[in-house]
Amino acid sequence: MHEDERGRTRYTLAETEHGRAWGVCTRVEGLFGQPRRGMYELFGWVPERAEVIGWVGSRVWLVPEGEALGAWLLEDAESAGRLLGTDSLVLTGLDDHEGPPEGHTGPVRVHDGHRWLGSCRGSTRIVPAEQMASPLVLRGLTQSDRLRTALTKGTRRALDLDEAVLEIRNDRGELLADRVLWARVRAWRPSRCATDLIDLELDGELFTPVPEHARPVWERWLAVPPDTPGVWARLDSRRRGAWLDLVQERAGRRTHRDRPAGHAYELDGRHATDAPGFHLALGEALNGPGGYFGGCLDALVDCLRGTFGYTAPATLLWRDAEIAHEHLSRSLTREGRPYDLFAELLDVLAEGGMRVTLA
Repeated sequence: MHEDERGRTRYTLAETEHGRAWGVCTRVEGLFGQPRRGMYELFGWVPERAEVIGWVGSRVWLVPEGEALGAWLLEDAESAGRLLGTDSLVLTGLDDHEGPPEGHTGPVRVHDGHRWLGSCRGSTRIVPAEQMASPLVLRGLTQSDRLRTALTKGTRRALDLDEAVLEIRNDRGELLADRVLWARVRAWRPSRCATDLIDLELDGELFTPVPEHARPVWERWLAVPPDTPGVWARLDSRRRGAWLDLVQERAGRRTHRDRPAGHAYELDGRHATDAPGFHLALGEALNGPGGYFGGCLDALVDCLRGTFGYTAPATLLWRDAEIAHEHLSRSLTREGRPYDLFAELLDVLAEGGMRVTLA
């Protein structure tokens, strides 16, 4: 096994079916990148307030005119602004290739879950130019006997390793995250790291990279998992979401010992300026630095039922609650109807046996 200076293997490529390793290495290229995004042109764009440019929001809804058609979602939406010489706005985001309702060409209003951004007289999905995906390259890989045999055969079937998982460990050797991919070998060559190691190149078309904006968050977690609360507080909402994703991934692999009923918790609400900030603060209040206790309303309901360190009934002192009230009370449903997310959070906590005192 090839190890880094801390004596730990960073990456393991393994089968998903039996868990047997194809190989281990300390460096991977192509882990971060730009996932494929849906692209929409919004004709006759009229902004509600300011022009829409840059990062737009983690969940942006396009709401067709009329009650008969449902809204559709763009996650992690971005805009480069208006198309030069036109009245159109181009909006991109992760949409799982699911666009507007079939046949819809009429007016659309757009909101980010908090405020209306603008409207347009019609929209269309743009098919972007084909781009070659960057390969996933495992540098300095110690190969298993099974992988060595497959590479020696060199046939198309032998080089198709089927579904695999890339396990990613931090500097302490703890599993940080894993990514499922279809491992198809494109090339391999002797590595410069050592004579007995190889650089293995996998088809990037079959791997969804971690978004580039999440790289600083991942690098922080790869070095040292958070051991003090509020490390995420200075992050913007987009990177707070990336932080929350890693918190949730780790929570799924950890065993939580439920505290007895009647426990008293204290939530530091100074940085609960958005939904990720609230959930990160609540997770740390109940389960310590880097702790998880839900990432949305439905997940919070599940956590309150037990097995995530909590037993009802309990009490929660929510300090500086007025900050969350200011930022979360004016929210929009997917269809754009106003609702009070702050009040809903309090209702969910109360129904789960948490008596909350606002301070």
